[in-house]
Amino acid sequence: MKKIILTGLFFLTLTASALAQKFAYIDSEYILRHVPEYASAQKQIDALSAQWQQEVDAKFAEVDRLFKAFQTEEVLLSNEARKKRQEEIIIKEKEAKDFQREKFGFEGELFQRRKTLLKTVQDKVAKAVEQVAQEGLYDIIFDKATDLIMLYSSPRLDKSNDVLNKLGLKPGVFAQ
Repeated sequence: MKKIILTGLFFLTLTASALAQKFAYIDSEYILRHVPEYASAQKQIDALSAQWQQEVDAKFAEVDRLFKAFQTEEVLLSNEARKKRQEEIIIKEKEAKDFQREKFGFEGELFQRRKTLLKTVQDKVAKAVEQVAQEGLYDIIFDKATDLIMLYSSPRLDKSNDVLNKLGLKPGVFAQ
């Protein structure tokens, strides 16, 4: 009996404390679409990515060219020349893969550049979210754009436009 009463009191306390908290949410994708610095950084990242992808494609095209040339000349080559050409192709292919991994791999140059370019924008947005939370006395602000599943959210709890106002930006006007 004591256990049931204590369990009931525990859930009553938990429910009461949950009701005392104020919640809100933002849509970080919506906010970032309005931030001109984000659009500029994204364009730089896209340009860099395209440039590096061309270099990767060129390196793999060179490997492909060497392999096709090897296939057509293979019967005419001595064993030593054949092995040398095969090694050359393997080395070129490894160089191409290493370059691709260096630029696009996990924690590669593209990842590092993205992190560097977007950090100032993300810090600015985070500070604005914090100000909105403090001014509105919100205990928790969720991000609708993340993997957090919101089955329903009241528009009155959406504080994305408040964050844009803190950033000095006008809602509804997208950065180009």
